Amino acid sequence: MRLSQILFSQGFGSRRLCAGLIYNGEVSVNGDVIDDPDAEFDTSGFSFEVSGKTWPFYDKALILLNKPSGYECSQKPKHHPSVMNLLPAPLRERNVQPVGRLDEDTTGLLLLTDDGTLIHKLTSPKHHVPKVYEARCKHPVTAEMVKALTDGVELHEPELRRPDPSGKPRPPRPPELARAEAAEAFDSHGLRLTLTEGKYHQVKRMVAAAGNRVEALHRPQFGALRLPQDLAPGQWIWVASPDLIAKL
Repeated sequence: MRLSQILFSQGFGSRRLCAGLIYNGEVSVNGDVIDDPDAEFDTSGFSFEVSGKTWPFYDKALILLNKPSGYECSQKPKHHPSVMNLLPAPLRERNVQPVGRLDEDTTGLLLLTDDGTLIHKLTSPKHHVPKVYEARCKHPVTAEMVKALTDGVELHEPELRRPDPSGKPRPPRPPELARAEAAEAFDSHGLRLTLTEGKYHQVKRMVAAAGNRVEALHRPQFGALRLPQDLAPGQWIWVASPDLIAKL
């Protein structure tokens, strides 16, 4: 692939801007400055440097972000900054999207990708991708509460629905049954849940339905991926292992 096309595919701007970066000596490969936009390279295992920063080539980007509290998982946030602000410009230019959403006050593992097929696979209920959450609860976590969550609790509609086109109020939806694939207390007020669904505010609503309240929520695991202990809030890494991606 031509070097200018490589930069364009990796989110470094328009074709003209990418060519300009190369002409200006901003791009190097294996330490050698390349000033020819038409120079061709095998992209398998390829990496390059732009303005001294190394970038690996990925046909599709998959990013693991340690989401801090106070950020919305939206490109058009309403009340708080977007998690997209935590990513460098090339990834934003590639239009990576969050895989599902974490609430503004929820922390932990968030995946972002520009692979629409992967987003569908990871968010579709029929694929049953497990996600692990750790909740800090207001009241002690009891054995009865854990059993209720694994047996299933009713989730009532969280807010009023908009009127129908004629202006008449819509009838309330019947309650939904939600259950955890696994649940356990990890200390007196700590609850660990494994879910394969992705309902609106699901963990908070399930815990409320079981007679408790979530005061803090963290996600340490998504599918086969675990949040690295040395990845600070707000930092991100590439997910590059084919084995891990295949297990998602």
